[in-house]
Parts: sequence; C-alpha cells; structure tokens
Amino acid sequence: MRSLSYLSELIRFPTVSSDSNSAVTDQLQHWLNQLAFETERVDYTDVAGVRKSCIVGRKGPSGCGLAFFGHSDVVPVKSWSFPPAGPWEPYETEDKVYGRGSCDMKGSVACMLAAAEATRSEVLKAPLFIAITADEEVGMPGAMKLVEQSVIYREIVNSQSRSIIGEPTLLQVVYAHKGGCAMRITSHGRAAHSSTGLGINANVALIPFLSVVKDLYDEMESDARWRDERFNPPTPTMNFTVNDNNGALNITAPKSTCIVYFRPMPGQNTSEPIRRLRDTAEKMGLQFEIMFQGNPLFSDPESAFVQEIVAQTDYDSSRTVAYGTDGAIFTELKNIVVLGPGSIEQAHTDDEWIAKDQLQKGADLFERLIRHWCA
Repeated sequence: MRSLSYLSELIRFPTVSSDSNSAVTDQLQHWLNQLAFETERVDYTDVAGVRKSCIVGRKGPSGCGLAFFGHSDVVPVKSWSFPPAGPWEPYETEDKVYGRGSCDMKGSVACMLAAAEATRSEVLKAPLFIAITADEEVGMPGAMKLVEQSVIYREIVNSQSRSIIGEPTLLQVVYAHKGGCAMRITSHGRAAHSSTGLGINANVALIPFLSVVKDLYDEMESDARWRDERFNPPTPTMNFTVNDNNGALNITAPKSTCIVYFRPMPGQNTSEPIRRLRDTAEKMGLQFEIMFQGNPLFSDPESAFVQEIVAQTDYDSSRTVAYGTDGAIFTELKNIVVLGPGSIEQAHTDDEWIAKDQLQKGADLFERLIRHWCA
C-alpha cells in the first residue's frame, strides 16, 4: 500500500510546530519532483526565529483543476505509552498505524502522494496541485505566507481550481467549519512583597475587564445571533484564560494576561465583539492585541461542486465540523471542502493512530477525484 509507505516515512520526521520542518519539506519536495511536479518552496522564519517552509507543486496543463492542501507540522507529545518505540517510529498492527501525526494529518498527505503517483502525467487534461504548509497547528502563519508569496498558489486562485483540505473527516465531505479569533489582553503592575503595600497587583485591573468578558460569553451562549444549528455545538464556544505566572503567595503580580478565544460561524460578524473588548481594554489602561483571526470555511452543500464530491464517497451527504483548518486563510478559493482519512477523535491524542483501511480508501478516493476532474 503506497499510502502506508509514504505515511511511515513522514512519521519519522519529528515535526512539532515549535521546531523546524525543513527536513520533511526537503523530502516532500523530492517526492513531488519524482512524481513530475513543478515545485515552489516558500521559506520563512517564525516569531521564535525558527526556520520553516511550505511546499507547493503543480503538474499537468493550465486551467481549472484540483488542489490538495495539507500541513506537515504536528502537536507536541506529552506522553506516549504505546507503542514502545515512541511517537516518531511508525508501529503497525493488523489494522492500525501508530505515530504522532499519523491521523492529523500526515495520513492525508500520504494519500495525496499515493493518488498522485497512481495518476500518470500524460493522462492529465487539467492541473493537479499539492500544497503542504507549516504551522497549521499554531495559528496558520504558513498558510498566510503561501497566500502572500506563492506563484503557484496564485494559479490555484486565478483558475478557481477545486480545493480539498485533507484533515481527518473519516472521508466524509465537510462543507463548513468554524473560524477562530484569539485576543491577548495584558495588565501591568509592579512586583513587591505583599506585606509592604508598595506593589501593584496586575490582577486587580483585569477584574472589571473580566466582567465584560463574562457578559460577552453569556451573550454568545444565549443570543440567537450567535447560534447556527448546522454546527455541533451551535455556539462560538468562547473560552478564556487568566495567567499571572506568579510564583509566590506574597508577591504582587507584575503582569497578568487574559486570552479570549471564540469560534465564529459563517455569516457572523466578529468585528463588534472585537471592538467591544478592545474599547474596554483601552479605557481600563490594558494592552490589547489580536493573536489570530481566521475565517469560517463555507461551500454551499447543494452546489454542484460539493455534490460531485459526495457522489464519489461512501456517504449520502456532507456535514460541518467545529474545528478549524488552513481553509480559514484560503478565503479566495470559492470551491473548497475538508476531506481526509482518519477520525478527529484520534487527532492530538496520546498514542495517535490511523486505521489502515482509511489510508487505502483515502488514496483510492483522492485518485478517483483526480481522474474525475483532471484526467
């Protein structure tokens, strides 16, 4: 099974988002070149000074074709009990493959490569694209760099090629997912021994701000404007954290940070809650910054594009999901869905795995779609 072979090699690259993914990009570029793709590399340095890279390839004639999108980074490994070889060594049982990233989402990348390998260049009547980004798990800056710098990505946009984000969906078509908006609000104080009365506790200034956050939280959970029954759960599920990193009970906190994160759905206006929190923070003398803002993904489930993909699957309909993908950045693409092997229930878990039959079915499905639209 070629998808299994590709996946085994991909797992062996430890591509946690905090580390460089240049080595796995080298390998991906080598494979794409072997498969007769013209490749373009987008390299950048992240905010921590780590070198990152995205790779995008195309083969076949010009026109409106099919584009596959994936990412090479994975989440950190906090614990790993099985298999004993560890998270970076693929381990096979009769029906599963274990390894970090096996499900999210190196399994999809492996299926894309296997499908491309099974399709000879000479049969292509329209272009086939494969794009693999960095840093999807940490705010999608790799996708942003691709949008800003890639010539081949611009070809995908200009031709409005049909696009598939290869996240784990158990090979059911996902026509919409939520977006995301994260804000950091920082209060500054002054550290001192609490017995002296000379300190300024940064937490105190956050207390009235948190009252506004709580009001917005209640509104998003109860107001019909913030509900969309196509999703489960049907609200933006706002979450917020507060952290002063204070190491002792008798020190006044010199700095305290609140992070607010919510997931808007298609058609919901995010500017109003952002403005409300920004204005409140500024009035209270707090520092406000937007950490990340990504749009919801949506393609009309009744469109010919979505219906044609559904017809190639084992399902009768498409669905929505609550998580986000690089599709939050690829907003210029009009015909775009999420579709890939594996279950989101295995993503980001200890002892992550993907079912072998999903790998086989995923490669077969991707090959059918290539032939349907490109051959």
